[in-house]
Amino acid sequence: MIFLTAIESVLSIVLIIGLGFYLRQTGWFADTFAANISKLIMNIALPASIFVSVLTYLNRDKLMSLSDGLLYGALSVFIGYLISWFLVKVLKVRPGRRGVFINTIVNANTIFIGLPLNVALFGDVSMPYFLVYYVLNTVSTWAFGALLIARDSSDPTQTADQSQHFDWKKLFPAPLIGFLIALVFLLADIPVPTFIHASLSYVGAVVTPLSLIYIGIMLCDAGLKSIRFDKDTIAALLGKFVLAPVIMVTLILIGRTWLPLPAMEAKTLIVQSSVSALAVLPILANEAKGDVQFATNLVTTSTILFIIVVPLVDALLQFL
Repeated sequence: MIFLTAIESVLSIVLIIGLGFYLRQTGWFADTFAANISKLIMNIALPASIFVSVLTYLNRDKLMSLSDGLLYGALSVFIGYLISWFLVKVLKVRPGRRGVFINTIVNANTIFIGLPLNVALFGDVSMPYFLVYYVLNTVSTWAFGALLIARDSSDPTQTADQSQHFDWKKLFPAPLIGFLIALVFLLADIPVPTFIHASLSYVGAVVTPLSLIYIGIMLCDAGLKSIRFDKDTIAALLGKFVLAPVIMVTLILIGRTWLPLPAMEAKTLIVQSSVSALAVLPILANEAKGDVQFATNLVTTSTILFIIVVPLVDALLQFL
């Protein structure tokens, strides 16, 4: 049952990536199309999606009652950043890949894969616990992870320019601004007019398909030969599927004596920590003039391998 759920959750994503690949290959998309949808997703669709998601799934009471899970999640993310940074130094990951490498290990594709999988495995009752990780993952990705990618470039000229002139706008990318505005509306209990909420929902709904189509386009441009398992890719995948969940499990087991979590919450945090890489990594890498092929390769391979990982993670949960 778990294996079938994993296949169903991932197969549709692989198919949409394949659609983008096919349409690009057959000449439906112009050379500038990928760059255009990248800007649309990052600056409009993704902020709208995050705004709607926060107001739909969270309220002030839930926000305050889920602090324990938030603590475990924050610790796992902090430790993940430290270890992945250490791996970058030890493995001598080259510029243009470092930010993507770290983000692959620490941050997860919670909305595109994590949400449907969590509901399929544990039901709607797990939604508040999922939102703990979602909120943390959102802040981690757009407040720090995206900044790492923005400051990491394979273009020496751009790296030099960034070191001389720090762009403060990178600290507040559009998706993070959307999240912060949503928190203001949530905490201040400001009502959102129905027509605005509906409009933002429609716009935000394009994030998933367009992000996956973008991956297909980049994969087509790079060629199927871009799917490879070099040293950096293997290390990032092991960090994503082994290191990240092990960190979360270890923290939960250590903290059982003084800060125990409900079983459903613990399982949700572990599952989300092992979810595959962010679908927007190639877009972020493209914006930063980083290694887009490396980012595309990681997203594609981690999405496919996730079919195998989910049953293994489920087996691990039986020991909690």
